[in-house]
Amino acid sequence: MADITLEKVVKVYPNGFEAVKEVDLDVADGEFMVLVGPSGCGKTTLLRMVAGLEDISAGTMRIGGKVVNDLGPKERDIAMVFQNYALYPHMTVAENIGFALKLRKMPKAEIDRKVKEAADILGLTEWIDRKPGQLSGGQRQRVAMGRAIVREPSVFLMDEPLSNLDAKLRVQMRAEVSRIQRRLGVATVYVTHDQVEAMTMGDRVAVMRSGVIQQVDDPQTLYDRPCNMFVAAFIGSPAMNLYEATLEAGAGALRLGSQRIELPEAVRVARPTLAGYAGRAVVIGLRPEHLPAANERSDGNVIEGDVELVEALGNELQVHFSIDAERILAEGADNAGEVTLHHGEGVARVDTRSGMKPGSRGRFAVDTERMQFFDASDGLAIRE
Repeated sequence: MADITLEKVVKVYPNGFEAVKEVDLDVADGEFMVLVGPSGCGKTTLLRMVAGLEDISAGTMRIGGKVVNDLGPKERDIAMVFQNYALYPHMTVAENIGFALKLRKMPKAEIDRKVKEAADILGLTEWIDRKPGQLSGGQRQRVAMGRAIVREPSVFLMDEPLSNLDAKLRVQMRAEVSRIQRRLGVATVYVTHDQVEAMTMGDRVAVMRSGVIQQVDDPQTLYDRPCNMFVAAFIGSPAMNLYEATLEAGAGALRLGSQRIELPEAVRVARPTLAGYAGRAVVIGLRPEHLPAANERSDGNVIEGDVELVEALGNELQVHFSIDAERILAEGADNAGEVTLHHGEGVARVDTRSGMKPGSRGRFAVDTERMQFFDASDGLAIRE
């Protein structure tokens, strides 16, 4: 087993493009670390550098305390699971799983034992004599994982291994991969563009943007305390609503378009720095789940908006509404790296009994204690 340490790691391609910019990252032995970010942010390049499939332009990389900058993939004691399963179609499940061990000229009895153990862990025993063409997508992905497991590597690397599966199977396989990783206790770096996948699987999550790690934290901290607007908008589904607002003198309230939101003393005490923004523009963040439908029993702040679209999800409604405030777009914060939102558009998650319909006027209760504040000039969180 081993840990992974990256110190000021850089990747510059011959054409001058800097794909990874002075990344510092520590992955503890046994930890499940997820790299997440929009397409083109450098996460797969960083993973390939750990694997030895991409040269390191600058910086130092250690695996198990050993500098591996100049070592090839075979010398790093890693196993990688790719997006495409890369299984041999003419071989059975057992033969695919044990192929690398056969190349090492390991005794057949030892190969059989390791293959059986991996098949038991992965729930593949029933299909051990089948060929890939007779398996489902999830089963083929488990075979690819089995091929990595039998090698007993110090480090697992996974590059979007679930992206070719359908939605229901992806949810099932997320739990499977997490369970297997915990059982094996091997340091794992997992790349995905799906923030839901990142939040449900990772012990810690590193959010990347344009080759730079924005924040590394456990999933709940990323959700509750994003360090900047990009992380705030990227983590959470639907994305956080970000609006430009103006703090009134004394920072006791803010103006959101033509509407006013009072800030309780608890909010001002938790963020004394806000007082310095009085009379200035700030960006506020309101997650859809922190904007429930207001009713006659609602106390505190309420904002109103024109309901434009209602998506019924069975257990809740996702209500798209517009207000007369400037919606701030965190560039590249959606999964595709592009954002197309209209002026003032927002999303709220409300109870199905709210009865909201397109064309109506929606009233939403604002959870001010869970509101996020950001500096309008640099996008950094105002935390203190």
